[in-house]
Amino acid sequence: MLKLAALLSFLALPALAQNWPAPLTDADFPEHSPEEVRLGQQLFWDAELSGNRNISCATCHHPRFGTSDGLSLGMGEGGIGLGPERRADPGDLPEQRIPRNAPALWNVGAKGFTVMFHDGRIEVDPSRPTGFRTPLEDDMAAGFASLLSAQTMFPVLSPDEMAGHYQENEISRLVRQGRLTGEDGAWAAISARIAALPEYQVQFEAVYPEIAAGRPIAFTDISNAIAAYMTFDFRSDSAPFDAALRGEEDLPPEAQAGAKLFYGEAGCSACHAGPLLTDMKFHAMGDPQIGPGKAERFESHQRDIGRQRVTGRVEDAFAFRTPSLRNVTLTAPYGHAGGVRDLRTYLAMHASGGAALAQYDIRAAVLAPLDLSKPDLKPDAGGADFAAIQAAARSLPALEDRELDALLAFLAALEDPIARAGGRMGIPDTVPSGLPVER
Repeated sequence: MLKLAALLSFLALPALAQNWPAPLTDADFPEHSPEEVRLGQQLFWDAELSGNRNISCATCHHPRFGTSDGLSLGMGEGGIGLGPERRADPGDLPEQRIPRNAPALWNVGAKGFTVMFHDGRIEVDPSRPTGFRTPLEDDMAAGFASLLSAQTMFPVLSPDEMAGHYQENEISRLVRQGRLTGEDGAWAAISARIAALPEYQVQFEAVYPEIAAGRPIAFTDISNAIAAYMTFDFRSDSAPFDAALRGEEDLPPEAQAGAKLFYGEAGCSACHAGPLLTDMKFHAMGDPQIGPGKAERFESHQRDIGRQRVTGRVEDAFAFRTPSLRNVTLTAPYGHAGGVRDLRTYLAMHASGGAALAQYDIRAAVLAPLDLSKPDLKPDAGGADFAAIQAAARSLPALEDRELDALLAFLAALEDPIARAGGRMGIPDTVPSGLPVER
């Protein structure tokens, strides 16, 4: 067991002497004009981007729920309501839950974010013509200004997230046919919708000179504006932790003790490194797998092998990207499948190296009711994966209750008052489409 009392003699050391990271600065974030940010805000909150015009980016990434959705596994198309109150539409049931927990968006626009999604299927790759590696490979369109911008192309193409099911609208039909890019693809169809709204056309012309000169609005323009908004609104670097990094004020004693554990014997900072509190790498940590898992439409298993699905390497089995811990107290539930709603419980389980899986109770999750003809939720695929997940999981030092208390105090110091208030800009009153804005 770690000894909390042994840490107290170090509390007076300067932050940088304790192997803390350098603070975030303006240099860590790309700059965007206020006009581009404002345009991106409207697009982020506008359901016009979804196939059935009923889901916006904010549906699954709402500031009320820490820029996630408060659910273990989200419900996109076929769902009604917001956050933990979201439920299946009796008249249009979802085909399945979204396979993984909706990640929070804090600081995703920072230059240090080099991989996106739990499995990193989009990542910076200078060897590619576009600068990114994505599942589209050579069909990847050029013009995405950043990795964050490239990330936005996937939810709008997902039948379960925003596109809708193939018989429901023109976007989903194009997706079903595999027509994604090009003049007759799904992205072009979404862009045409936006361009048909005069208020958007005027704003795009004011932001992008090429459009003002006559080039049609492309999906890359839409995604670039959304990325500009997320970079600005969800920037988080004014938590008590940031003040301590900048030498402006000390953390409270209990949080300091937690920081000593985090950056010391508990080993948390080995993965949760740097000012973003993530190493952008992939680790198997023994988190519970619930729900459908990431699979092809024709597959019926409930497994999620994580990074291995991207790389094909056996050593990547059950490994997922290290999440940033910024505002982690606001972003429950936790894990790639959101298997645990309570942060303290999750920390204890996380430290068990997979040993706690045998006692996992699915009631620890937050799940919207979904009545399908076959059960869609169980802790794993018949028990076969428990042993495999446990075998792959990294071992960590066991934690006493007092040490858990200290770590929780430190994690609370990562909570930014701006984040608790919902970001820098708030929710727009209206959007150009006139569709309802989710509050």
